[in-house]
Amino acid sequence: MAPTSKVVRSPTQRSGGAGELFQLLRDGRPQTRADLAARTGQARSTIAARVEQLLASGLVTPTGESASTGGRPPTTFVFNPAARLVVAVDLGALHGHVAITDLAANVLAERSEPLPINNGPDDVLGWVARTGLDLLAQSGRSLTEVVGVGVGLPGPVNHETGRLTNPPIMPGWDDYDVPVRLSAVFRTSVLVDNDVNIMALGEYHMAWRNVDHLLFVKIATGIGAGIINDGRLSRGAQGAAGDLGHVAVAGREDVPCRCGNAGCLEAVASGQAIAQSLREQGLDVPGSDEVVAAVRAGSLLAGQTVRQAGRDIGGVLATCVSLLNPAVIVLGGVVAEAGEYLLAGIREVVYRRSLPLATQHLRIVSSQAKGRAGIVGASIMVTDHVLSPTAVEALLA
Repeated sequence: MAPTSKVVRSPTQRSGGAGELFQLLRDGRPQTRADLAARTGQARSTIAARVEQLLASGLVTPTGESASTGGRPPTTFVFNPAARLVVAVDLGALHGHVAITDLAANVLAERSEPLPINNGPDDVLGWVARTGLDLLAQSGRSLTEVVGVGVGLPGPVNHETGRLTNPPIMPGWDDYDVPVRLSAVFRTSVLVDNDVNIMALGEYHMAWRNVDHLLFVKIATGIGAGIINDGRLSRGAQGAAGDLGHVAVAGREDVPCRCGNAGCLEAVASGQAIAQSLREQGLDVPGSDEVVAAVRAGSLLAGQTVRQAGRDIGGVLATCVSLLNPAVIVLGGVVAEAGEYLLAGIREVVYRRSLPLATQHLRIVSSQAKGRAGIVGASIMVTDHVLSPTAVEALLA
């Protein structure tokens, strides 16, 4: 069973093997053997043996010496993120983004290109494989250094199997075995999740690690949410949590949705829906990018239409605020780049419709990840798995 992703915090007074000891070093702060012994309560000889194991694996490296209290200064040790690599993949409805990261989700090389997901799995995953191998070669690194591949896909994903279930915008992907396809190329484990879930992880890791309750909302070709509760990504029973795009919007029952229902939020307020509304009003905007460009160019019509979309989204988010009580709602995706028009519409309804206690300290903000939330989240998903105590023990063995 795949683990639940969580940002690692520094534990204290933990016992166990080298895998548990390694968790104390993942925050990147240099520590001595004496520091580790004090935090775990283990004998210095035990600590020394386990540090040697971690040094031999490359996961830990000496960093110098700490201040001496008399005698020879003790050596300090620190997590070495460069020891291994992750291939991180963020696939949207119309784009592909692949990166090579270290074990701290630092991007070493990346490439993003237009890539329609409805081209099908053979074409899209073929591009992912070629791009990943090319980026590895450009970085001067090898496949043997890759400990995992993380993939985000714009559809309902069973995280435990990595397979999609009836994805509405992804013909040919239903029940496709993505992990098998990519593990044959990269020769390592492959984890797959919904694209908005990994974006939530990425945004959380990059900007909000001091917040335990966060709702990340992607507004682009579709609309979806990633939920962080108590510092953990919440996927739901089958991995379908956060599917905001197909929540019904009151009074819009006449708007058909590609899922087969009518009045869905995606059909009313997604980038494509906004573009269609603007075309019907005489403004030539083919898609989401052009909607944002029109807003930035000062089009009053585009600004007003985006703000109304924000109100429709806000109506659904007000319910989410009442149910989940997040500390922050982060807006990402192409349409979120329209800025204050969208934010104003959402804030207007959320603050009006939600209870004062739930909104007392609630922040509604734009993404700070600058387009990297997906690949950073994909990397975090992998490292939380491969750097867990059990996985580190297996690696050392």
